[in-house]
Parts: sequence; structure tokens; C-alpha cells
Amino acid sequence: MLVWRFTVALVIAGLLSACSRAGSGPHRVARTHPTMGSEMTVTVWTADETAALPAIEAVFAEFDRLDALLSVWKAGSDILRINAAAGEHAVPVSAETCEVLAIARQVSEWTGGKFDVTFGALSDVWKFDHDRDNRVPTAEEIAARLPFIDYKAVAIDAAAKTVFATRPGIRVHVGGIGKGYAVDRSVAILRERGFRDFMVQAGGDLYVAGESGDGPWRLGINDPRGAPNDSFATIELRDSTFSTSGDYERSFIQNGQRYHHILDPATGQPARGAVSVTIVTKRAVLADGLSTGVFILGPEAGMALVERLPDVDAVMVTADNRVLISSGLQGRVHVLRPPTGKRP
Repeated sequence: MLVWRFTVALVIAGLLSACSRAGSGPHRVARTHPTMGSEMTVTVWTADETAALPAIEAVFAEFDRLDALLSVWKAGSDILRINAAAGEHAVPVSAETCEVLAIARQVSEWTGGKFDVTFGALSDVWKFDHDRDNRVPTAEEIAARLPFIDYKAVAIDAAAKTVFATRPGIRVHVGGIGKGYAVDRSVAILRERGFRDFMVQAGGDLYVAGESGDGPWRLGINDPRGAPNDSFATIELRDSTFSTSGDYERSFIQNGQRYHHILDPATGQPARGAVSVTIVTKRAVLADGLSTGVFILGPEAGMALVERLPDVDAVMVTADNRVLISSGLQGRVHVLRPPTGKRP
């Protein structure tokens, strides 16, 4: 059985080429596409490649459409218009934007505000995207932004399809939940077209449906301090989502200290209690948001939250290199070896 190994950003190279065996039985058809700031891959096990290819293209089109609504980099997006009108007026937005923000608010409530889409207030002092400058902001720069991090300042009117950032300076950013939402939409497209065995993967977010040819999908959990695509544990899944947040995806090291993009809204600093959190559940949008929130909560509070939530499980690698596995995954996660430790 194949083991599909993932970093937060990339699927293993062997997955990237599509199989083409016209006239054969079910086989793997895979395509990749750059979107939402990373490479996404859709893999379908099917005997009907002619039907699979347009379905995959429809998934790519949906990701691009949602990116145009949710991006903080694309002019005219719903998110940028919300931020531009902060403190002034509500903005008409798509139903999808309302839904993403409503789900984000639920995750914020679950995590006591550790997951917060208004962390965008820090995005001009901490730069981890394509604008990364490897600069550690001053304490004063961070302190000046903290008053503008408040998920409760985002008012959503789903009936009217409007969103109001109620105070000037509020900056919404759905980078911690938007890909998960798009993965769920993609799963729906593939199911509507009759496919039952497939994988949708975008960055650290993925969903596996049915089987991978000869059995369940066998996924690798990346070693946070190991070589790329080096798994320290594996898990077999069907019809589940699998989302990893790690401090190694977007980061830099300065004076022996790692600085990464998963920021604690309370301090404005990178969260330090974990180095990797993988969430397993049924909805990718929840896994995406919870992997971030649980990471920031840290070992005790984060794993306690996972145990309270129905149908949510987690594997955490802590800052001191312990592997914590929630009760629902006991006996299902195969730890191959301890994660690599000691590196910043």
C-alpha cells in the first residue's frame, strides 16, 4: 500500500504526474494547479479518465473563484472591501464569504479567541507570505496592533449578505480557514459528478474519500524537524479530512530562534507550545481552523478542546518533542519513530 506523505505545503513528487491508461480498470488520475498561494493536487481513482479530467478542472475553477473572494492579495476581493470599510459601513459580500466568516467565528468561540481572523492587523509587521522580509518587529510595533485583534468586531448578516468590521483598524484575514472551506466545496463537486474515491490536497489541508486503489488512504504525518516528506507516523483514513499546521511552513530563524506565521492573538508573537498539529475530522473547514487554534492553545488546553469536540481528533508534536494522540485516534496512528528534536 502506498503511503502518501505531506509537508504543510507540498505533496510528494510521485503524486504530481497523472496516470493515463485508457481502457484499463480504475487507476489514478492526478492533476496539479497553483492557487491560494500554494500548489493543490486532485487525485481521482477511476476507470473513466474522460469524465475525471473536466471534474478536476471544475475543482480548480472553484478554488480560483473562492480565492478571488477571500484573498487579501487580489484587488476587489470581499475581504479587502470589508477591511477598506472598517469602522465606516457594512459591505455586500458573497454568501460564501458570509459562511466562511460565520464558521470562523464558531472556531474562535471554541478556542477562546486563539483562532481569530482579525490577526490581519499584524500582517504588516510580521511578513511571512511572498512579502517575507525575515524581520522581527519591535515590541512597540506589535503592541500597537493588538487592540485591533478582536473577532467579535466582525458583524455578519447572513440574510442581507453583508459584513461589517465595526472598528477602524480591523483587518480580516481568512488564511487560516479559507483553504479548508475550498476543499469542502471541491469534495462536493467531485461527489456531485459521481466520484467516490479521490483526494483533494491544498497546502496542509486535504480530504480523502473512499479508497486509494487497493484500500484506505494511508497518510504520513510529516516530521516537523525532519527532511521534507519524511513521516514520523502514519494513519489510514476514509471519507475524512486531514489538516496540519506547523511552525516550519512559513518561518525564518534568527539568533537561533524560529519565528513562524502562527501568531498568538493575545501576544502578537509566534505560538510556542507546539511545533505541529494535525486535525482529523469530517469537514476540512473545521480542520483548517482548529489546527491553527489548537496549535496556539498548546498541549494541555489544545488537546482538552479536541477531546470535548465531537468527531474531532488530533496528533500534536509539542515543543519538547512529545507526541500527543487524542483518544479517538488511539490504535489508529502508527508512530514509526520519535520526531526529530533539538533543532530550532
